[in-house]
Amino acid sequence: MNSKTMTLKNVNTVPYLTYNSLEEINFIRHGFSTRLGGVSEGIFSSMNLAFNRGDDPDRVTENYKRLCSSIGLDYESLVASAQDHHTFVRRVGKENVGVGIRKPRDMESVDALITNEKGVTLVTYYADCTPLFFVDIEKKAIGLAHAGWRGTVGRIGEKVIEKMTAEFGTNPEDLVCAVGPAISKCCYEVDKSCADEFYQLEDLDNSKFIFPKENNKYMIDLLETNRQILIKAGVRESNITVSDLCTRCNSDLLWSHRATNGQRGTMCAMMGIIG
Repeated sequence: MNSKTMTLKNVNTVPYLTYNSLEEINFIRHGFSTRLGGVSEGIFSSMNLAFNRGDDPDRVTENYKRLCSSIGLDYESLVASAQDHHTFVRRVGKENVGVGIRKPRDMESVDALITNEKGVTLVTYYADCTPLFFVDIEKKAIGLAHAGWRGTVGRIGEKVIEKMTAEFGTNPEDLVCAVGPAISKCCYEVDKSCADEFYQLEDLDNSKFIFPKENNKYMIDLLETNRQILIKAGVRESNITVSDLCTRCNSDLLWSHRATNGQRGTMCAMMGIIG
């Protein structure tokens, strides 16, 4: 792995990635899992964090416990999203811990989570789609969002900021954000109908995230699209870090849906307020 934006930690035990920019914020702890360091077998080998793909749930639970121990977050504090590529943002607190991990889901269609409570660790899932991290350094509030192509064109990043503003009084200029890791423009080919959805983002500079090819195919830069959406929503450009790791190019380390033709496990982003 060669990255200027992220660091791979605990390489020889349960590896996970952190953003260098987020590591500088002392009241949060965060991590992004890899496909390594778990106990799952077969196509899920070894760090799979999805309960809904056919893996042994006891192995998935053990994977969570190992990852939490590696990152330094409390397994009992986890609360998970219920993603389906939409843009609903849910505020969660201590009354929700365990949901989607130790307890059944109590809602569907939740692609982003926010909180301002200590002892609550947000969990969202990925295997090529784009994770979005949000930290309000003034109000001490956080958010995580899952931005697939549908969530991206639905401007889920903007909707998280609107929700944090409404719930916590967040000023977008106080947000520190991170985008990725995800499948990058080198590997994300789509057809015309998908590209047309990105062309509808008329207030953005689509020449930087839509790249036409022959045969009605296009390369799309999900990360750049989300970066521009965050800037339009009021985040300072200097407060946004974009990952330089493509999930497909690094499929020995990271789960990639496209690299595995869907025969895969799932990664997660975790973030909690610790101080």
